[in-house]
Amino acid sequence: MFKALVLEKEPQFRASVREVEDDFLPAGDVTLSVEYSTLNYKDALAIANRSPIVRSWPMIAGIDGAGTVLESRHPGWGAGDRVVVNGFGVGEAHKGCLAERARLSGDWLVRLPAAFDTRQAMTIGTAGYTAMLCVLALERHGLRPGDGEVLVTGATGGVGSVAVAVLSKLGYAVTGSTGKASEADYLRTLGAKRIIDRAELSQPGKPLQKERWTAVVDSVGSHTLVNACAQTRYRGAVAACGLAQGPDFPGTVMPFILRGVALLGVESVQAPLALRQEAWRRLAADLDPALLETIVQEIPLEDAVAKAPEILSGKVRGRVVVRIV
Repeated sequence: MFKALVLEKEPQFRASVREVEDDFLPAGDVTLSVEYSTLNYKDALAIANRSPIVRSWPMIAGIDGAGTVLESRHPGWGAGDRVVVNGFGVGEAHKGCLAERARLSGDWLVRLPAAFDTRQAMTIGTAGYTAMLCVLALERHGLRPGDGEVLVTGATGGVGSVAVAVLSKLGYAVTGSTGKASEADYLRTLGAKRIIDRAELSQPGKPLQKERWTAVVDSVGSHTLVNACAQTRYRGAVAACGLAQGPDFPGTVMPFILRGVALLGVESVQAPLALRQEAWRRLAADLDPALLETIVQEIPLEDAVAKAPEILSGKVRGRVVVRIV
């Protein structure tokens, strides 16, 4: 028996932490003792039954996990290995990591970098890993420190917080966009040079606007993404990875055909293993571990259900780490 945050559909939706048997776990060639998981926006949607995230019932929630291999039939992993998992439908189509145990495909696992313990890895989680994927995409486009200001939207969120911290450490002049004026000192601690109110970006704007940003990391979507593109400098790039404001893109092609702006879609769930490994290697090198304590708040597994609505209402800054054991 072990504890898990179980999502059930029948006879009516229910999210609860309860004991389950080992045979509740799905097939997989690696069994993991989970030490920490997280609450991402997607987890919160699933736990609060606010979006059709879950595709198989009943489900153990949790798209992220970090812990130690208990048993393995996979040639790449042995008992005692320290690993991290993000995405691949975990917590959606495959039972997830908000539980004391998880059974997974060994092909989905990444070795935990020596720079991080499992708590720190989950402070980063899918949000921080996605932020690094955005940085890598911008670098592939040619972004270099000294090129100009880089905008990070949703800067106090999970993706935004890690993006600000990483970009600042790499030497970029980072501007953070947020609707939380009280969090200006928090963003400056992470390295932001300037803070702007999200209201500057969240309403309909002109198709082309004053050139401000050499690059953008956007986790917000909708009008915010459109305005970010409209303000991006000639041959700059925007890495888009989220939809906190909405999934729509109510804009025009003008920034792309008149300024050569590149819109780079960043997808983290099915990213190939080599890219995942590169992202985690770079996080170990380019993210100051000391800043992780600034970003994180920790809760026990039993509090995860109650915390989900706070995430959806934008009341949480940074990252929520869930202590499993």
